[in-house]
Amino acid sequence: MKPQAALATLTGAGLVLMYTALISSADGITKLLAGGYAAPQLYAVSGGLVAFFCYLANRSAPAPGGLRTTRPWAMAVRSVATVIAGVAFFYAFRLLPFAEVFIFIGLMPLMAGMMSGPILGERVALKVWVALAIGFLGVLCLFPEGLHAVTWGHLIAFGACLSGTLSMVMARYVGRYERNSLALVFYPNLLNMLVMGAALPFVFTPMPLSDLGLAVAYAALLFGARWLLVIALRLLPAYTATPLMNLQFVWMVLIGAAFFNEIPDSSVFLGAAIVVGSGLYLVYAQFVVQQGPALRPRKAVMPPAE
Repeated sequence: MKPQAALATLTGAGLVLMYTALISSADGITKLLAGGYAAPQLYAVSGGLVAFFCYLANRSAPAPGGLRTTRPWAMAVRSVATVIAGVAFFYAFRLLPFAEVFIFIGLMPLMAGMMSGPILGERVALKVWVALAIGFLGVLCLFPEGLHAVTWGHLIAFGACLSGTLSMVMARYVGRYERNSLALVFYPNLLNMLVMGAALPFVFTPMPLSDLGLAVAYAALLFGARWLLVIALRLLPAYTATPLMNLQFVWMVLIGAAFFNEIPDSSVFLGAAIVVGSGLYLVYAQFVVQQGPALRPRKAVMPPAE
């Protein structure tokens, strides 16, 4: 592999690891606030703050074209998927133990592999599917009670992961053409603020300064996490980035044990080890990509400007 390509792979993997730390911290704050406030209130505040942070960042280091997007329809799909995922994750964290949401996050690599072909034109090789399938077996270990234990919380978590995966795959697609990565964070959060703001008058609950401070901290962590992920998705295929994101499990277990007294069973740790191992293999596979066409994406045809 060429040195520049190897550096890009390492950089992308490092950014995803940083993302897992930030987003897991944000999810911890979500669980703290989820019991006292409706989803529209939290997301209207956080969406507005993240969009404002994007504006400030762009003002401090202006990019050509500013926050304008050259792919409005693709950006709209990403934005809607992001809003749906955010609301669904909010209720999933309210209904399920903290670490159990990871069961469905573990399905995201398979979802990303399925979406990468039709949306991105990235051919997923057989050995990649094998690694993703092994990761899925790890997910089954995380759910030892079987399908009979599925609840509405699990169905909501599945929908959250499906829409979240679509959001990330669309970020990789739009990232091929956008020069300013901040735009990929700005528009989904602006839509979040507008949609949730419309429902805010019906669900608003006054927030004490302590909770308002948590909401600001949540928005700051979310801004950093989503910006890092957008940059990482320029460097790594979505089906490689998503298994690495499963390292959130480590953070989720630590946060769940420290703040919510949630200790998972030993089978959960076994499943997590399998899922994480398959993700690390996919990163390794990026280093040997030039030994064969297995992981090399097909050259995308530039679509007409939208």
